[in-house]
Amino acid sequence: MTVLRVENLTKRFDGVLAVDDLTFAVEPGEIFGFLGGNGAGKTTTLRMVLDIIRPTSGRIEVLGTSPDRRNSAAIGFLPEERGLYSHMTAIDTIVYFGRLKEMDAKLARERGMALLDRFDLGERARSKIGDMSKGMAQKVQLACSLVNEPELLMLDEPFSGLDPVNQGLLEEEILRASRRGAAVIFSTHVMQHAERLCDRLLLLRKGKKRFEGTLDEARALLPTRIAVVARPDIANVTGVIGATASDEAGEGWTHYELQLQPGTSSETILEHCTANGIGVRRFEEHRASLHEVFVELVGDAGVKQ
Repeated sequence: MTVLRVENLTKRFDGVLAVDDLTFAVEPGEIFGFLGGNGAGKTTTLRMVLDIIRPTSGRIEVLGTSPDRRNSAAIGFLPEERGLYSHMTAIDTIVYFGRLKEMDAKLARERGMALLDRFDLGERARSKIGDMSKGMAQKVQLACSLVNEPELLMLDEPFSGLDPVNQGLLEEEILRASRRGAAVIFSTHVMQHAERLCDRLLLLRKGKKRFEGTLDEARALLPTRIAVVARPDIANVTGVIGATASDEAGEGWTHYELQLQPGTSSETILEHCTANGIGVRRFEEHRASLHEVFVELVGDAGVKQ
């Protein structure tokens, strides 16, 4: 069963089109990156999936049913706006959220302690949230989203405010949930996390889908570039749409920066050179990064590499 299906989803706020005819689906075990700059419509979409706000039009299906409290027990959510009860202890907070998701209190406590131990917070289980550092409290909130072992795990800008060590911990938890079979969808404007984690990704701009597919498919949207030292004939090879020659390398060799036609692989160029006797001394490929694709399709406002 498809875990999350969104079809022709639209949301307007007082004449502002926040989400514009959005369609996508997320499958079990898939890590799905929901990418866009600030104000792209990421959080609004996730809130509609959670039935916190209602769409203007369109259809949402979560685990085969419309969003409501009946499937909340199978969902885990980490909001962008972090917030826990400061007077509660870490373990009581996790148990509380587990109980909200229809868990038995004993099981919620067992899983909560296991999560705190994994997050190096086992000794702080009885500490109040208000006495914890921001990073510690964020890990407690992450544990709250994982305690019910959700089938759909949604994380809204989850890496925001985490140091590199805890970012790595979060990445491992995302991979762990995926291996368990959960569908994971996380929104971000930090491209490095999406590049490392995502099976597929979606790029949003002003509520409109600009791209959906794999990382390789995203990179293929922009031309591959090659730094090469070769004989001049290489500039005329089929598939090369731009060639900038720099200094002479001596003995008839030239430094080139080649730009390939989208869809043309560097292997094709190299094979052509070999088959036609075009000499090549150096051959270094540079494929477009996700950051470059993002900037091309969405713009660079609020995006980080």
